[in-house]
Amino acid sequence: MKDQNFLVLVRHGQSEWNAKNLFTGWKDPGLTPVGETEATSAGNLIKERNIKFSMMFTSALRRAQITGQMILEEIDQRDIEVVKNQALNERDYGDLAGLNKDDARKEWGEDQVHIWRRSYDVPPPGGESLKNTAERVLPYFNSFILPKLLNGENILIAAHGNSLRSLVMQLDNLSKEEVIALEIPTGAPIIYSFAGSKEPLSKENLFE
Repeated sequence: MKDQNFLVLVRHGQSEWNAKNLFTGWKDPGLTPVGETEATSAGNLIKERNIKFSMMFTSALRRAQITGQMILEEIDQRDIEVVKNQALNERDYGDLAGLNKDDARKEWGEDQVHIWRRSYDVPPPGGESLKNTAERVLPYFNSFILPKLLNGENILIAAHGNSLRSLVMQLDNLSKEEVIALEIPTGAPIIYSFAGSKEPLSKENLFE
């Protein structure tokens, strides 16, 4: 069997707007001190695996970029190539972006906000559904990242809850009902192993 190689996914650490209970989406806050600690902890967990990465992919948003850079610092691989692309951005929350989630429930009703947040294909006004997010994330992954995995490279992706849910949906072959129930914690690495096939050999969730 071909030697295994690895894909590591990490959701960014807690952002300033996460801490304020705001819809964030494509808005660009930084990390809180808690988020920085989560990024460092993720780096420590990855370091224990002694994986040498060839590249890191991240979004066009600072909270994911900072998380990725802090991980690279922690694993002493800060000089690898880093690719930033908005295809890996968080889901765009449109008119909800910047609003407190409790205030949004008061304005539109708890049921409607729940549908926008947790349905697969119903977007908020001016924004994206999870389906829309997957429609940009997956073509990018399949065109630019998966070929590197099939070539035996180790890849790190630092991104967001919904962009990573889209990836996990494909990698784990989840239904749309399964993926909307999926929660990806901040700063908790997910490791997939590959051996020359598009289908991962194994998956492991790392937590402190």
